[in-house]
Amino acid sequence: MAHSLPHSHAATFFSPLLTRKSHKPRRACLAITANAPLPGRKLRAAVIGGGPAGSSAAEALAAGGVETFLFERSPSTAKPCGGAIPLCMLEEFSIPLHLIDRHVTRMKIISPSNLTVDFGAKTLKPDEYIPMLRREVLDSFLRSRAQSRGAHLLHALVTAVDLPSSSSPTAPYVVHHTIDNSKRTLAVDVIVGADGAHSRVAKSIKAGGYTCAIAFQERIKLPDDKMEYYKDLAEMYVGNDVSPDFYAWVFPKCDHVAVGTGTVRAKQDIKLYQRGIRERVRQKIKGGRVMKVEAHPIPEHPRGVRVSGRVALVGDAAGYVTKCSGEGIYFAAKSGRICGEAIVKASEGGDTMISESDLKREYLRKWDDEYLMTYRFLDLLQRVFYGSNVGREALVELCGDEYVQRMTFDSYLYKKLAEGSRFQDVKMVMKTIGSFMRCNIVGREMEAFKFKV
Repeated sequence: MAHSLPHSHAATFFSPLLTRKSHKPRRACLAITANAPLPGRKLRAAVIGGGPAGSSAAEALAAGGVETFLFERSPSTAKPCGGAIPLCMLEEFSIPLHLIDRHVTRMKIISPSNLTVDFGAKTLKPDEYIPMLRREVLDSFLRSRAQSRGAHLLHALVTAVDLPSSSSPTAPYVVHHTIDNSKRTLAVDVIVGADGAHSRVAKSIKAGGYTCAIAFQERIKLPDDKMEYYKDLAEMYVGNDVSPDFYAWVFPKCDHVAVGTGTVRAKQDIKLYQRGIRERVRQKIKGGRVMKVEAHPIPEHPRGVRVSGRVALVGDAAGYVTKCSGEGIYFAAKSGRICGEAIVKASEGGDTMISESDLKREYLRKWDDEYLMTYRFLDLLQRVFYGSNVGREALVELCGDEYVQRMTFDSYLYKKLAEGSRFQDVKMVMKTIGSFMRCNIVGREMEAFKFKV
């Protein structure tokens, strides 16, 4: 998702050093077996969760010939989210331009010592920007489009999932749900779990737990002059005062800003860190009125089990939020689409039953080959740059480099490997070492100042 925290674009700037074209790891071949035909009917799928992951899966399934039921318990509820998406998502997922609230062309990254770097003003091309939108608007659009492709949208709360009672490869799964306080059941052949970090579907297949961060944000309506300042600007703040292991943000929306923070290590102190970011931006949001307070969990890594039987997990339920950056919307939609298309392909357009090996071959292997190294690398970056104020100072200092900025935007906006320069990459490593050395001095001076105060 992420759904998810806002996206820390600076966090991806080392990607060329890690992901420059390399051989993919060898994998054991998954056998392709003939699946049983379904005479007189189509494969029936339940998609649990109507966010970007679930809606994208449902759209792909229904358009591909699978009888599809999309469960969403609360269509009017907005998930707390920064709302930034990569530019390529607009075309790839045919997102109408009128859904975009703000075109962010400037970012400011502020260190613990208040070193401020303008990120993007000189490096973004004239037609480039970071689209900002509201999740309630995007999610509603994606659900409606899935419906128009033939998915049956059910405003229902899923209460339980019964696994097949026999070992038959065609035995059904049973989805228990309530509609208007009326208990109902639905028998299906395959289930796509897109029901968030605390996924009921994941629990039903014993997918195991994982570490979750917590995101907390306030939507604040600003006076016109204050809102003018943020009309095309997003801000990111780092420091122990706003998060011990992540970052805080101010993101512009249609008529307000989202001010928030996140943490993994100290979830019980999230309100303390929220007060920290409010203090940092006190003058900029002075006179603002809090419209809404939001909080939600965010997975910190992919689950160990994401496919079991004829059940697949996507989006936050699968743990597809990138660590360090907190990006979730694009990866949620992408995983849902890949999973939906995998089921369509394996079932030959809904005409045959599918199996666990089909899902692992057509969905998991494709996803892991494309993105698994990204998750592992961003995990490393978070430990290096977000673990101390020294690392955060070094991060902000490095973000002032135009090469770093260009590589970051190329990787983020277009979701593909940015072709860099070996010479520039080596220079970037040397700058990183130098930044850590200088920022260690800054860190000691800050601590000394606190002691004197």
